[in-house]
Amino acid sequence: MEILSNLSLGFEAAFTLTNLMYCLLGVFIGTAVGVLPGLGPIATIAMLLPATFGLPPIAALIMLAGIYYGAQYGGSTTAILVNLPGESSSVVTAIDGYQMARKGQAGKALATAALGSFFAGSVATIVVACFAPPLADLALKFGPADYFSLMTLGLVAAVVLASGSLLNAVGMVILGLLLGLIGTDVNSGQQRYTFDFPELADGISFVIVAMGMFGIGEIVRNLEHDEERHLLMKKVSGLMLNKEDFKRIVAPVLRGTALGSLLGILPGGGAMLASFASYSIEKKVSPNSKEFGHGAIEGVAAPEAANNAGAQTSFIPMLTLGIPSNPVMALMIGAMIIQGITPGPAVMTEKPELFWGLIVSMWFGNLFLVVLNLPMIGLWVKMITVPYHRLFPAILLFCAIGVFSLNNAQFDVWLMAIFGLFGYICAKLDAEPAPMLLGFIIGPMLEEYLRRALLLSHGDPMVFLNRPISATLLALAAIALAVVLSPALRKKREEAFHEE
Repeated sequence: MEILSNLSLGFEAAFTLTNLMYCLLGVFIGTAVGVLPGLGPIATIAMLLPATFGLPPIAALIMLAGIYYGAQYGGSTTAILVNLPGESSSVVTAIDGYQMARKGQAGKALATAALGSFFAGSVATIVVACFAPPLADLALKFGPADYFSLMTLGLVAAVVLASGSLLNAVGMVILGLLLGLIGTDVNSGQQRYTFDFPELADGISFVIVAMGMFGIGEIVRNLEHDEERHLLMKKVSGLMLNKEDFKRIVAPVLRGTALGSLLGILPGGGAMLASFASYSIEKKVSPNSKEFGHGAIEGVAAPEAANNAGAQTSFIPMLTLGIPSNPVMALMIGAMIIQGITPGPAVMTEKPELFWGLIVSMWFGNLFLVVLNLPMIGLWVKMITVPYHRLFPAILLFCAIGVFSLNNAQFDVWLMAIFGLFGYICAKLDAEPAPMLLGFIIGPMLEEYLRRALLLSHGDPMVFLNRPISATLLALAAIALAVVLSPALRKKREEAFHEE
């Protein structure tokens, strides 16, 4: 079978000492940033982008991917032990996980989270391996008009699923598109929106925007809040589940895995959406629904399986279509561009060892995470006690050094600081920065495909409606926008994000 030969190629690429080392390093860093409240995979990957310049492409992507799905594991540790989710996708885990910990069942909750996540991650890896190739084959049939419509759908999805005001989300997407225009126009050779700064002739570096908005901006925002950590000082024990526990978690893990795998593929989906949806469904279908909120083991198993499955299947649209389904995938696309790789369906045919090596590395990563999370629980508990005000100077220094190393230019450091201030202002205005980042990444590609489509059609805009694939994608974008603009749904959406 073709899939077996592809997985064999991926195994050969991933199963080297160097790549296994970077996989282990990635999941270790991911677990650590998931454990430490105030950090997260977005800020961490943004800060580590400069460090990937000297790495082979496959090693760089394996490490960054490990940080992402490793953070899903680490976030559950703080959610269970401290009632303070290290990751937004672990908010739901805290509801029942912390209650289990208060009852002396912290070990059981941590084991449930680790085993559920391992199973979901392993299944999601198979889903990626099965569904990515046919999707990439379909994408190879896309023309410029189809790609333009696909990216439009991705931007609309970012608006629909962004938390906070819809108007803010739309504004952030448009701002991202405008920032992507800064630099020299590839067709005319004219400089655009550079304000006579020669440093902007090549445009704004993706690394500067990401590190400013998610690195510096997050630091300043987190320093505003007083830290309240009600750490359970009891020794964590009882990491083994009994037969009754296994019976209770099997169905929730299976349902969470299926739902997370599906939602992770959708543009704008991912781990957070999957965990919330899984918990809601489980609360309705579980025979032990009355225990939810008071320490139900199902309330830990389902969302943990869902968020890990969603985190890994979100790689499918990124790898096959070059479309980021969430901010982390936008950073991954940025890492690919930095490595000289054009994201999209051509990656599978031009660099199959990278494509399949990344997929197979996810299985190794999930295996490493089980080993890291359960036996080393004492280390993660100690990390939780580190005050955030002792971490931020090192983070700030690392960001400055990383950005300066791009071009050895002070201008880049000042620009990062400006974006950091802007990121803080966005947080105060409840304007999520993720849609801006997606717009910034997609903007140049959107413009290029728009120009190509109009050039091939001799300037006829009907080309976007005459092609079936393009018309279908635009229709889906219009329907999604119309539905979310309906007053009833908008009110429910705002309530849901407020509860979050």
